[in-house]
Amino acid sequence: MPQLIKDGAVVSDRWTLLPAGSALANVHSGFPSIVPLALWRAERAALRDRGDVGVWLGSADDPAELADDFATLPLIAVEFPQFTDGRGYSIARLVRERYKFTGELRAIGDVLRDQLFALAQCGFDTFAIRAGRDAQDAIAGLGDLSGVYAPTTTAPQPRFRRR
Repeated sequence: MPQLIKDGAVVSDRWTLLPAGSALANVHSGFPSIVPLALWRAERAALRDRGDVGVWLGSADDPAELADDFATLPLIAVEFPQFTDGRGYSIARLVRERYKFTGELRAIGDVLRDQLFALAQCGFDTFAIRAGRDAQDAIAGLGDLSGVYAPTTTAPQPRFRRR
């Protein structure tokens, strides 16, 4: 079972990430699945009330498409197709701050130790580290910095206001 970092600890991933182009037949009952936004759009009625289906957003997807579903979704995964693509940070802030999503927010794709602290500041609580990298080693990235100056999801006031 793949390993990931969730709430500051390395755990086994119980969710199955379905690839783009998947169909409803790929979502098996009793197995938690993360489906692409396109499949969610096409099969929303069949998937919404299951309770074990999350949605993954690509870096070009608009989280507003899930506005009516944030209260019922247990998990949203945001894809980072490459290390240098920062659009997922903005998606995470929108999901947490504008849409008030309180479930698991997972970073997937090209996720490395160097990003973990900043990803956590944007509201991610789970990180699927890039294949070939050690999650136990990467977890130290959450503590690489002692704090932030600018407002973030986890610290909405800038440092000069936090005296």
